[in-house]
Amino acid sequence: MTTKANATDDSFHVFDTTLRDGAQREGINLTVADKLTIARHLDTFGVGYIEGGWPGANPRDTEFFARAQQEITFENAQLVAFGATRRAGGSAADDPQVKALLNSGAPVITLVAKAHDRHVELALRTTLEENLEMVRDTVSHLRVQGRRVFVDCEHFFDGYRANAAYAKSVVRTAYEAGAEVVILCDTNGGMLPAQVQAVVSTVVADTGARLGIHAQDDTGCAVANTLAAVDAGATHVQCTANGYGERVGNANLFPVVAALELKYGMKVLPEGALAEMTRISHAIAEVVNLTPSTHQPYVGVSAFAHKAGLHASAIKVDPDLYQHIDPELVGNTMRMLVSDMAGRASIELKGKELGIDLGDDRALVGRVVERVKERELQGYTYEAADASFELLLRGEVEGRARRYFRTESWRAIAENRPDGTHANEATVKLWAKGERIVATAEGNGPVNALDRALRVALERIYPQLAKLELVDYKVRILEGRTGTESTTRVLITTGDGTGDWATVGVAENVIAASWQALEDAYTYGLLRAGIEPTE
Repeated sequence: MTTKANATDDSFHVFDTTLRDGAQREGINLTVADKLTIARHLDTFGVGYIEGGWPGANPRDTEFFARAQQEITFENAQLVAFGATRRAGGSAADDPQVKALLNSGAPVITLVAKAHDRHVELALRTTLEENLEMVRDTVSHLRVQGRRVFVDCEHFFDGYRANAAYAKSVVRTAYEAGAEVVILCDTNGGMLPAQVQAVVSTVVADTGARLGIHAQDDTGCAVANTLAAVDAGATHVQCTANGYGERVGNANLFPVVAALELKYGMKVLPEGALAEMTRISHAIAEVVNLTPSTHQPYVGVSAFAHKAGLHASAIKVDPDLYQHIDPELVGNTMRMLVSDMAGRASIELKGKELGIDLGDDRALVGRVVERVKERELQGYTYEAADASFELLLRGEVEGRARRYFRTESWRAIAENRPDGTHANEATVKLWAKGERIVATAEGNGPVNALDRALRVALERIYPQLAKLELVDYKVRILEGRTGTESTTRVLITTGDGTGDWATVGVAENVIAASWQALEDAYTYGLLRAGIEPTE
């Protein structure tokens, strides 16, 4: 687990806690593979810190840190482990939870500490002085072990209202013990911007500590509260992608970062990263298997959408008359209709990223835009299926679709036997390198059986496919249709040991949609292996 370079200097921190606090949202249940994928997206976006979870508290987070150490080279971010101060009456050096934080290998550790006197006495069941000693001892120990330390003051604003002197003493103790930043947490999400600004200003003046802000969104003010804290002197913001989080969520990473860059004029991301914001937002939404919010600021598909009439007439003269920013600054597009659309700039930027030279061929780019528009209206999404998009793009550039095999037919059977057992069998018939191949395989489900049958059919001709592994599989019934007649979208993530890629399929049933995604997955795997198409 290494970091090549920091995106910005250390004067301001963009800290993401999607993998820890965001994962507490109802309906989100991240696998380790999901967490690794999201971490890569966030690193690409350019956040400075990614809080990966609580190692030692649950096996999934422990595994995530172990795998991240082996599988991810961070370009911009540093990985952060989250945990609590040592137990009352013990020592940090002997505390198993503190040892788990060190064993995670994370270079930065965030400690949660109680800053509300009633929580100390009722939840921790200890004295106010012992709580301060727990903070002092744990921070000091981790610093001696060579780790950077941030401290989250839980329930800080409620604690400040109840006992301001004690809340500030927790901040002061943590900072004097060696914490680089002390984060004031609006854990219950009940604050308003003016209140946050007043409290942060006072705490900065009274403690001299470097402060951060962690805002929940229970009043609908998390983004505004975060920016109010920055106005008051906070230089560290904690957010989650798309505002995911417990109850109604956390401060949304994307509008916070956009405001800092575009409204405050602060440079908090690497050059060019802001233009990737819409793509990153939608890609993470697909990983967590939640429909992206169409009306989310900056990155929603409706954020820069306009209906015909007065707006349309004005926009023909000057788009800025009805838009607060140029949508291309955040990777979005202005639209005159409510539908999923891709602009020329998006296609050109993506082609450049994929190493595909589109030249100055406006007709080619126009064809790609129309193909994407047509496919997205059918239910396809390329935000989280880069491999399928690359195949589509290469097909337009090269004048024909890349083919390593041609499907004659496929069949999947799910059998429910009288004894209560189940059997799944698939047969595929295809052509590859001039040879007709028929293969049959069983699996633990019809899609798994199809995957195995396709592998059996092709591995002899393309031994490179032996490395392929289905990493993740997601199904979504598309909105606007119901019941058994609904359109189904399938996203499949495949890996070859050196990287993962995602493909998409859309059809009236889950098996047909899965087959489309599998075909793209195998085709892209052979493309990655440098094999020339034969069909």
